[in-house]
Amino acid sequence: MGYGLQLREKQKVRRVYGVLEAQFRGAYDKAAKTKGITGDNLMSSLERRLDSVIYRMGFGTSRAQSRQIVGHGHIDVNGRKCNIPSAQVKQGDVISVRESSKNNPTILAARDATAHAPAPNWIDVDREGLKGRVTSLPQRSDLVQIQLNEQLIVELYSK
Repeated sequence: MGYGLQLREKQKVRRVYGVLEAQFRGAYDKAAKTKGITGDNLMSSLERRLDSVIYRMGFGTSRAQSRQIVGHGHIDVNGRKCNIPSAQVKQGDVISVRESSKNNPTILAARDATAHAPAPNWIDVDREGLKGRVTSLPQRSDLVQIQLNEQLIVELYSK
C-alpha cells in the first residue's frame, strides 16, 4: 500500500470527525498505548468525543453543528455543564441538553430533522427529553456507515 493511499485515508477520517492534525495524532498515540487493536481503539476514541456523541444522538445535524452546540455550553454530562467538544464520554455517562437550552431552536430543529435516523446501539436516546445514556463503548462493527480502512492509518503512523 502506498503512502498516498494511507495519507488519504487519514485525511478522510480527520475530515469526517472534524479534528485537527495534533488532536488526531494525540488520539492515535492514546489508541496505540491502549490494549487491543489500535485501529479499533482509534475509531472508538473518535466516536466517543462529546461532539460526535451529540451528533449520533441527533441533537446536531452535523458534527460541526454538534461541536458548536457543545462549545456554546448547551450540554450537560452527568449533570455538569461541559463545553469541551473533545471530551471523552465513558460507559454509563448521561448526556443531556441543559434545562436552559431545551427550547433552543437549533437543537429542536436538529432533533426533528434527524428523527428518522436511528441512534447507535451503544447509546440509549430519549429524543423527547433531549438526553441519552452511553450504555457501552462503541465497537468497530457499530461504525459501518463510515467506509474507511483504519489499518492504513495505523500503517502510516507506525513507519
